[in-house]
Amino acid sequence: MSGRTAPPAPVLVGCSHGTDDRDGRVAIASILADAATLRGDLDVREAFVDVQTPEVADVVAGALEEGLEAVVVPLLLSVGFHVQVDIAAATDRPGARAAAPLGPDDALVAILADRLAEAGLRDDDAVVLAAAGSSVPAAALAVEEVARGLAARLGRHLGAPDASGGGLVVGYGAGASPRVPEAVATARSSGRRVVVASYLLAPGYFLDRVLEAGADVVAAPLAPDPRLAELVLRRYDEARAG
Repeated sequence: MSGRTAPPAPVLVGCSHGTDDRDGRVAIASILADAATLRGDLDVREAFVDVQTPEVADVVAGALEEGLEAVVVPLLLSVGFHVQVDIAAATDRPGARAAAPLGPDDALVAILADRLAEAGLRDDDAVVLAAAGSSVPAAALAVEEVARGLAARLGRHLGAPDASGGGLVVGYGAGASPRVPEAVATARSSGRRVVVASYLLAPGYFLDRVLEAGADVVAAPLAPDPRLAELVLRRYDEARAG
């Protein structure tokens, strides 16, 4: 008596915002390419909520039409409009589900610390954690959790620089305050060099704004990095486990 063939695993739909920036597109694509390499038996597909195509709803619908299930992993660093509206709508059907966004997570803190080290961070520098920002309160809470983790990892206090050390200040590109230029100004208040940790997945609009904010050094964004693919697969597995 022959056994039943196990059903195929759900399609992993990696959904990012989308960007016109060529380097940004390559960086985001690298995350899913790494995920496909790590899990060679998995069907990994790319989708977007804006700027680029295919749209996430179309990719999910295509998988379902093939008789497959789909798990959408937001290639986004926190809960926000696109997670709560676009991705939620695309997965509001039988056979589809949404995973949690990538952040907050200790893996992201580790990558941020490495990017700062690569940028030449010194012990007496003031650090600004620059995030894209969102009007959704949960997004700011997620960024604050990452900021606490990064400050602890760097042995710094949260807040403006003072006599005890360089400090770490959070700034946002949009949707929340303080904005990045204001955070840079606060960090510079003690006369220290200001280094920005780019809490952004890839080059694009928000990184361009960070580069214009007046810091002395701006660290590279998170991608490409193989740890991001591992995080994507973890979010996928978490969603499958319910």
